[in-house]
Amino acid sequence: MTPPHRTAPAPQPAATAAEDGFDDLIHAPVRLRVCAALDTAREIEFGALLTLLDISKSALSKHLSALADAGYVTQRRAVRDTRQRVWLRLTPAGRSAYRGHVAALHRIVGRTGT
Repeated sequence: MTPPHRTAPAPQPAATAAEDGFDDLIHAPVRLRVCAALDTAREIEFGALLTLLDISKSALSKHLSALADAGYVTQRRAVRDTRQRVWLRLTPAGRSAYRGHVAALHRIVGRTGT
């Protein structure tokens, strides 16, 4: 007699932002710093954020794409000083996710509030 076919148990999802506020996407150090910078300003020009974070254009672009794909960051293009500029801002969902993530980190280290 052959044993019955067994399927592997479905992987259990990690805690999501909706459960406890911890957000794996935001947790990456550069993305956390991007969100922290954008949380304190209405919007920031790409070049200014590049200077603030002191990383390469390609690295910043990669992290911004991940945040934009999640709906956390939007960008607008505008001409300033005869040059095309990209301005970045947190979306309401991004701001909420970032602040929820910071609150979750505070809980992890035993602090309350923000």
